[in-house]
Amino acid sequence: MQLIYSHHVLTGAGSFEIAPPSLEEMTERWTRIVDRGWPFMVASPPEDLSRVLAFAYASQYRDREAYAKTFEVSVYAGPTTMRRGAGSVALAEVLNSLRTDGVREALAFIGDSYNAASIGLHRKLGFEHVGTLREAGEKFGKLLDVVVMQRTLTRPKPPGEATQS
Repeated sequence: MQLIYSHHVLTGAGSFEIAPPSLEEMTERWTRIVDRGWPFMVASPPEDLSRVLAFAYASQYRDREAYAKTFEVSVYAGPTTMRRGAGSVALAEVLNSLRTDGVREALAFIGDSYNAASIGLHRKLGFEHVGTLREAGEKFGKLLDVVVMQRTLTRPKPPGEATQS
């Protein structure tokens, strides 16, 4: 996972980090997510479960209690496996886990408005473009937009709707 993420940090604008995090830092990030019970999914070929093709995870959008049912998702695929479905599989599993846990909204903040692969992947999984943060980041000497996409996972029951037992 660290190698996949480092590739994206060094070669693209999918991550706004400038320097790749160490293996220790990536492990700490993973631990923070799974210790809170949030989903972190890895796509691997069935014949070699130690090989990571892609990974996806979710974390609560903001720490305030009112955001408890809104999560931000991220997905990264290896350079040789992009656009081959591994990222879609990992992200779909994350979304299923969030839905099962009663999360209402999933948000994706996609670095660089020209990141057609990531925008297309999210669109394929039901996300809609809801906004653009103009020139929100700077990397490789360029000002970059952030595309904001959103998908509703569950709808709250209308007030007064009876629950069947």
